[in-house]
Amino acid sequence: MTRRLSPRVAAALTDTALVAPATLAMLVLIFLPVLIVAVLSFTDYQFGAETFRWIRFENYADLLTDRIGRRAVVNTLIYVGIVMPAATLLALLVALGLHGMARRTPGLAGVLRTSYFMPVAATIVAMATVWQMLLHPSIGLVNQSLVAVGLSAQPWLSDRGLVLYTLTVIGIWETVGYNMVLFLAGLAAIPAHLYDAAEVDGARDGWARFWTVTWPLLGPTTLFVLVITATRAFRVFETVATLTRGGPAFASDTLVYAMYREGFVYFKAGYSSAITMVFFACVLLLTLVQFRVLNRWVHYR
Repeated sequence: MTRRLSPRVAAALTDTALVAPATLAMLVLIFLPVLIVAVLSFTDYQFGAETFRWIRFENYADLLTDRIGRRAVVNTLIYVGIVMPAATLLALLVALGLHGMARRTPGLAGVLRTSYFMPVAATIVAMATVWQMLLHPSIGLVNQSLVAVGLSAQPWLSDRGLVLYTLTVIGIWETVGYNMVLFLAGLAAIPAHLYDAAEVDGARDGWARFWTVTWPLLGPTTLFVLVITATRAFRVFETVATLTRGGPAFASDTLVYAMYREGFVYFKAGYSSAITMVFFACVLLLTLVQFRVLNRWVHYR
């Protein structure tokens, strides 16, 4: 005579069976590769080699003391420091404008939403190629426009002092549309009666309603946008690989491109793994700081 399981045990077994495939996939596809990369970062292993040596923290020391390695770290931090706040602020402004426009002219608002979102839907490599044509030093539309108004043409992608900031402008252009959609969703979720209540309390102009209602209730969305934007900015690769390949003279080199170059061009798996772990640590640290600091001003409803 079989013994029936208690409802609690049966529910626990059912829950375990349901989460087991996803848990196994995470262990195999995420945690195990991260562990392998972490182990390789302490070795001098090269792809194709039959043996390797344990060199402890030499790869990390080389990354932080080598001029090229430091340049990749600094360039990445500068890129994130510009793209993250600029793309967030511009996306918020665009979302506010489109949200108000949707009440008066919904057709035009829909067209503009589609236009702003097109860089997100398009292939980044294809868009980078278009930017390469636009920024061409002699026949590019940007320099031709500058010359037409009496300004001098600029070597946007070949000047060491300009190239990184040119890439940040492209990065902002790529990111604004995605962030705009997130802010639009956050704005649509704000109840209309809160604005009526704020107007009764004296917040009659748009600026007052924004600070008393819109901005506080957009706190969770803003936090999410900042985290996502920082992560996307840290892993910038396609535009660098397509437009500059880290040049000129490593002036646009970034962590992810350096990781690719060292691992898949020079086959230095150990050194590339160390760059990967530094990249992971930077993203994790920035995310934790954002949650720690910004959560104080976030109002969940």
